[in-house]
Amino acid sequence: MSDAQQALQAMLQPARLQGTLFPPASRYHGIETAKLQAADGHTVIFIRRRFLPPPENFAVLQEHVVTEGERLDNISSQFVGDPEQFWRICDANRAMRPDELTETPGRRLLITLPEGFPGIPNA
Repeated sequence: MSDAQQALQAMLQPARLQGTLFPPASRYHGIETAKLQAADGHTVIFIRRRFLPPPENFAVLQEHVVTEGERLDNISSQFVGDPEQFWRICDANRAMRPDELTETPGRRLLITLPEGFPGIPNA
């Protein structure tokens, strides 16, 4: 195992003791890992593929209209409360590439609750 691989393994070790590789706020939380035996005999641990959830699984809170020069991390900070949660806006808007959400001024972004949280029915 190379020094870089050992360093990565050491970094991940405390998280493994808690039963997960990623914190609850991570887009990768709860995704299984898999192992691959390389041709040279060493084992490569990797994260299984994450599929985007269908946008229908999200309760829409509001829409945001993108303005010139806006950044997704700032939008996320404003509406979600955490700039590192930008991926939630990506999921809700079916974006594989985050930058595409702010490239065009005037684009409407859905701001939603996290997947699995029901919305409030109209009264």
